[in-house]
Amino acid sequence: MTLTGHKRGVSAVKFSPDGRWIASCSADCTIKIWDAVTGALAHTLEGHLAGINCISWSPDSKYLASGSDDKLIRLWDVQRGKCMPTPLTGHHNYVFSLAFSPKGNMLVSGSYDEAVFLWDVRTARLMRSLPAHSDPVSGVDFVRDGTLAASCSSDGLIRIWDTGTGQCLKTLVHEDNAAVTSVRFSPNGKFVLAATLDSCVRLWDYVEGRCVKTYQGHQNEKFSLNAGFGVEDGKIVLWDVSSKEVLQTLSGHSGVVLGVDVGLDDQTIVTCGVDKTIKIWKKQPTAAMNGHHEPALPQQASRDDHGVAEHELAQNGTAENGVGENGAVPHEQS
Repeated sequence: MTLTGHKRGVSAVKFSPDGRWIASCSADCTIKIWDAVTGALAHTLEGHLAGINCISWSPDSKYLASGSDDKLIRLWDVQRGKCMPTPLTGHHNYVFSLAFSPKGNMLVSGSYDEAVFLWDVRTARLMRSLPAHSDPVSGVDFVRDGTLAASCSSDGLIRIWDTGTGQCLKTLVHEDNAAVTSVRFSPNGKFVLAATLDSCVRLWDYVEGRCVKTYQGHQNEKFSLNAGFGVEDGKIVLWDVSSKEVLQTLSGHSGVVLGVDVGLDDQTIVTCGVDKTIKIWKKQPTAAMNGHHEPALPQQASRDDHGVAEHELAQNGTAENGVGENGAVPHEQS
């Protein structure tokens, strides 16, 4: 299924946590809310004065946060299709990444002003300003209990922060020092997944400070691509988290794929790109693409002995969800 309506490139796309909606944001300054099943357009949200780079759903699927080149973060009541009256102000340059905390009470944002901000959602006030990086901040995320935040930057660094104290607990850097464009915690909180502009996606054990897996097979040298990881040649690559094998390559977009997300209930993939479209990819029972048959995995996203869930394979770049609850990824240097 292909969803059209944006007038410029679509920079990010996200399933709501309850699986009912898909949100997309674009350089055309709008956010669109789509029915995840039918593809029908439910709302077009307008309020930003410049292109929108990032969106994040609240855990209850009632609210959406967006970050824009107008330096503002806006909160939206999705059911009403209305913007909350008070934007989050404080960044001095483009807002490029943001994420809700698991409880929905905090937001973390990263900006071209090189700072990471922690916000109180209820009061719309800045809680902490972290002097995080020496280059624009390209990605941020919360760990599953909200006690840690991760940030990454084109300075090549990934930093792990204590959200209570604002202290930097760990700095991760690969020997190649390639610009990092995206960072995401695994569901079990033990790893972070990072995309870099050397056409690699790396899985880090951030406690030990070492890279345990490197995924390759896609092209990414110029564009900042979201975790989940779209690629510059218009294709979507799916890796097995444990073996690093490329399972499938999906083609459909014309131009760079900028964003990707996965539905946790049925492993549906949604992607977006510079071609102004959103594409929904349904999982096939017995698919075979590029000679690779879909892996036979336990039902209901139960973990196999490699710690990989079924839905964790259905993601471009490895998986938005990285590794299984047991964190059973072999600790080998890649």
